[in-house]
Amino acid sequence: MHGGSNNSSNNSLNSSNNSLNGGGGGGNNFGTLNSRIKKATPLPTTIAKKNAQPLLNAYGIPISSGTISRGGKNSSFDLTDKIRVCVRKRPLNKNELRRGESDITELAGKRTLVINEQKTKVDLTRYIERHAFTFDDVFDSHVTNEEVYKRTAAPLVDYIFTGGKATCFAYGQTGSGKTYTMLNEKNGLYVLAAGDIFSMLNHPDYVNIIPHVSFYEIYQGQLYDLLNARKKLFAREDGKQQVCIAGLTEYECFSVDDLMKIFGHGNNVRSTGATGANADSSRSHAILQICLKDKSKKMSVFGKFSFIDLAGSERGADRGDADRQTRMEGSEINKSLLALKECIRALDQVSKHTPFRQSKLTQVLKDSFIGNSKTCMIATVSPNSGSCEHTLNTLRYADR
Repeated sequence: MHGGSNNSSNNSLNSSNNSLNGGGGGGNNFGTLNSRIKKATPLPTTIAKKNAQPLLNAYGIPISSGTISRGGKNSSFDLTDKIRVCVRKRPLNKNELRRGESDITELAGKRTLVINEQKTKVDLTRYIERHAFTFDDVFDSHVTNEEVYKRTAAPLVDYIFTGGKATCFAYGQTGSGKTYTMLNEKNGLYVLAAGDIFSMLNHPDYVNIIPHVSFYEIYQGQLYDLLNARKKLFAREDGKQQVCIAGLTEYECFSVDDLMKIFGHGNNVRSTGATGANADSSRSHAILQICLKDKSKKMSVFGKFSFIDLAGSERGADRGDADRQTRMEGSEINKSLLALKECIRALDQVSKHTPFRQSKLTQVLKDSFIGNSKTCMIATVSPNSGSCEHTLNTLRYADR
């Protein structure tokens, strides 16, 4: 009798596994995917029940998009959270449209992004594997920089005027829209934030606050001043274990036009290079800082806002037959991105040890992550089918 019950339970288990792994998968094909995507039909919250192919999370576990939550929150996420993670999807570009690539990303609500990964079974049957990720905010391709700013950097501007330190950085593969989002000269987040900062400085309460701007890059584990002919800089800790960048050039700045001139001067000497992924790829992490100093208190730091445009996150294999220099650049970039992820995870989990010294990037941003600090990460993704693996890697990094 025991053997019979075991066999029956095994049969039911196998049947349930078959329903998860193969149920309806063979009926899908790339043509139906493209036709469904062109209609841009929003996914219902009960999508896992209505589709034979289950909705999977980042680790392949079937879930329902209607019940996804982070930290037990079912309501909209608070714009004043200490750490916020947002995702922005860019539109298909001309080259992708010319190649006939499809949009494999779909928004299921305001916080969930679903990736329709096109795969082929051993018997050459085509099917769609669906991955769902939920973040604090997800921005569709039609959302403007101004709308992104209101949900990401704008609350941080108010925060630095309370004496806090804020960090906003963009992460993603080359060509996914990081620099456009963060450092666009017309409506990048730094331009919009600067407009609000200088507007608030006109208030009588902040008459003693003087804004100072610095712009530097981290290239192959070394710091270079972009406002002083790429002079090499050194990060050192003082007696209070606060990181100071010796010799960093700072300019007093009182208008958006002044800030844009300073940024334009520094951006012209930033390290870029050709890789297999992009002909003009950023090979360094660029950090633009607006530091508010109080002249009535011996120019002590009142508040600070750091805008970071991270280098592209491609794998080494995606860079093609790169030379030794490019491979070394990629190795250092990946090392610093891993260290950044580990620092944020440690902060989110209130760990006793935060590994700031694992890279120069996390070392110089130490004071932006501890104490009175808030951080907003914007992960940028490409929607085309050819970038599916990159997009999944970016979303998994952000999800961690």
